[in-house]
Amino acid sequence: MKTCFRSRPEVVQSTGYRKLRNAGSLAAALAATVLSACHDRAAAPVVHAAYVRTEIVQPRSQQTSVTLTGEVQARFRADLSFRVSGRVIARFVDVGSHVEAGQVLALLDPAEQQADVDAATAAVVAAQSQLRVAKATFERQKSLITSGFTTRPVYDQAQEGLRTAESALDAAKAQLGSANDALGYTALRAEAAGVITSRSLEVGQVVQAAQPVLALAQDGERDAVFEVYEAVFFADLDGSQVSLRLVSDPGVTARGYVREVSPAIDPKSSTIRVKVAIPDPPAAMTLGSAVAGTARAKARQQIAVPWTALTAVGSKPAVWSVDPRSRAVSLKPVSVGGYEAGNVLISAGLQPGDRVVIDGGKLLSIGQPVTYDGDRS
Repeated sequence: MKTCFRSRPEVVQSTGYRKLRNAGSLAAALAATVLSACHDRAAAPVVHAAYVRTEIVQPRSQQTSVTLTGEVQARFRADLSFRVSGRVIARFVDVGSHVEAGQVLALLDPAEQQADVDAATAAVVAAQSQLRVAKATFERQKSLITSGFTTRPVYDQAQEGLRTAESALDAAKAQLGSANDALGYTALRAEAAGVITSRSLEVGQVVQAAQPVLALAQDGERDAVFEVYEAVFFADLDGSQVSLRLVSDPGVTARGYVREVSPAIDPKSSTIRVKVAIPDPPAAMTLGSAVAGTARAKARQQIAVPWTALTAVGSKPAVWSVDPRSRAVSLKPVSVGGYEAGNVLISAGLQPGDRVVIDGGKLLSIGQPVTYDGDRS
């Protein structure tokens, strides 16, 4: 009994030890299998080629245009004013009136100028009388000195009196001419045919000499005037040809060219005034008409890619380029020259014949192989 009691715990202990040892061996084998599988995947990764859309880029002639709205104005405009002072007694035109050269536009009260004319006329009559007396005296002294019945000083005095009378008459006539001119200046006349564009004149108003009272836009050559922002000039526009069309009727068109560019920037609007000459303006392009002018930039060769092709390297723009041999992609930094609807204009960084990814590049990595339509590898 005692022998069996002692031997039984030994059997139990030996059996438990074998079970634990077997379980440990199984766990170690499983761990080794898992580690071996992980090591195999890290050593031989499987890289799948991504499907993308590509495009072979080619340069094209790119010509941008700028369209602005301006106004038709007369090339020659003048502010009209009286050359003498006075009170306005009549006005015959209004804004928008068409006038002919020499037409009377307004009148001043001529009473003062008429009085000056009358005084100058009387002075001429008096000078003529003095001249007749001086001439008769000189003729008498001339005959007497020939006969020896007068002295040389008396003859010289008569001759000097004649010259003085002639000069007095000339001065009186000049004064009369000035008075007549002043009387004529009481009528304001148009210097050329044209249209009255502004007026600051009313009957009964007292105006001063040289005070602008009317503005006249002369008939003939016309300009389209535009207020242009300074940035437009960086586009290297071709000013030799500007297309013009009426805003109210786009069917009325004309051709013009840049005639004048203001050297100063307007401090209020920050724009530059540009005048476009219209050699043969249509009749519908009247003064004050609103016109749209389109100028085109000089043509240049640029590569255009869809905006979906654009990505970035850091803060700089780039595109995915496909190597023709390995079909692997790489990032190419590019310079953007401009934008248009749906496209980005590339000025540097790409060469004609390069294949770039235009869709599907969001998940690409450098060196990754790709497949695309037409790829026969």
